[in-house]
Amino acid sequence: QRKSCSRSKGIASKNARALSPCTWCETSMKVLIIGSGAREHAIADACGRSESRPKLVIYGLSRNPGLASTASQYEVADSFEPSRVVAFAQKTGAEMAIVGPEAPLAIGVVDELLKAGIATVGPTQAAARIETSKSFTRELLQEEDLPVYPTFAVVTDERGLDKWLSQYDGEFVVKPDGLTGGKGVKVQGDHFSTKEEGRTYALKCLHKDGRVVVEEKLIGQEFSLMSFSDGTHASHMPVVQDNKRLRSGDQGPNTGGMGSVSDANHSLPFLSPRDIEQAQKTNEQVIQALKARGLEYKGILYGNFMAVSDGIRLVEYNARFGDPEVMNVLSILESDFIEICQAVVDGTLDMVTPRFASEAVVCKYLIPEGYPENPVKNKKIDLNKVDTRQVSIYYGAVEEGNRGLYLTGSRAVALVGKGRTIAEAEKLVEEEIAKVTGPVTHRADIGTAALTEKRTAAMQELRQTVGVA
Repeated sequence: QRKSCSRSKGIASKNARALSPCTWCETSMKVLIIGSGAREHAIADACGRSESRPKLVIYGLSRNPGLASTASQYEVADSFEPSRVVAFAQKTGAEMAIVGPEAPLAIGVVDELLKAGIATVGPTQAAARIETSKSFTRELLQEEDLPVYPTFAVVTDERGLDKWLSQYDGEFVVKPDGLTGGKGVKVQGDHFSTKEEGRTYALKCLHKDGRVVVEEKLIGQEFSLMSFSDGTHASHMPVVQDNKRLRSGDQGPNTGGMGSVSDANHSLPFLSPRDIEQAQKTNEQVIQALKARGLEYKGILYGNFMAVSDGIRLVEYNARFGDPEVMNVLSILESDFIEICQAVVDGTLDMVTPRFASEAVVCKYLIPEGYPENPVKNKKIDLNKVDTRQVSIYYGAVEEGNRGLYLTGSRAVALVGKGRTIAEAEKLVEEEIAKVTGPVTHRADIGTAALTEKRTAAMQELRQTVGVA
């Protein structure tokens, strides 16, 4: 017999039609997953472990083999146009939707689903500005006096840009205001050398969007803290570190994320308890600040933070699960994921305590040779020898053909291993990656003891200079 759920306790969603106890507990709920990458495959996997045994329907821009194996219905479309998503949800009888990528959030898919009476895990278009507008986020933190933002300016004309540049003397970062697919932020020393080169790029962004954010360059170690939010309450997940650089040793261009690590104690070796406490408090304060502005944030709030010499700073917010970080946290989630999602949409997250196993997790992406500039496409990748008792496989940019899986040009497949330590989990992943054949490569140093020790030592040295433990 299934556990009773929030619906059967008479807690009805504020955003959707109430379901009767018999509908919820005695039949399979239909859950719509929006998106078609490895992130959404991980979400589907977590849904599949729920005691409620939901039926999954998928709406995405490609046919993901992993998602297809879990779905009762699958719609491949050429856009996330809100009316089309809603029509599919209604046609399939979806009672709840979970939004994976940022694009549907940015164009108001959640708003239209809610209007149609479909409870949705994901913020409205206005609340999603926490990701879709960098100026909105920086100004929110400043207005709330949250001490995690760097020195910055939101400039709306050339004169304002030149004024800030004349007053700021250090290296800086240029951030387009809107979404850029993770490729728009330019950092001095990495993407441009001189102040004048940075100014030129800032003007380009300014002319495109009408505003641009310029801010100080932060030095330290990045980490991600994702929190479930029901608009009032927050429940935090283990912290994770993504590795955005293409090649070992943090070399090469930034990517969507080459892999990620999390530790068995749900911290990271270079972080202090105070760092995590401050990040958690910041997420909680931001949820309250949004609520005070009439923006009830229901979904995943993903803070990308940097541990610096004297504490932490917010790099940016995302309004959904991170990819690849989602694979770290959901692979060790012991609680019922659907119950958590139900609490998110019902506003009852304070009645649910997500539990995560005390295991380290390492995720590594296999990518096509030539990625990201000139990736190999339409070539076969063979995973048949990978031992799925040792690692989990999450499919990304691959498609199924007559003779197996074929590359489509982006991050192809993520392999995820768990262990008592990061090093143990990393070893499992490397052993299984060695069994994969095809024109793919990966970043081999993610999760290695050498890289972990290097980052920990760098953080210790940085903080010793200012006396921060």
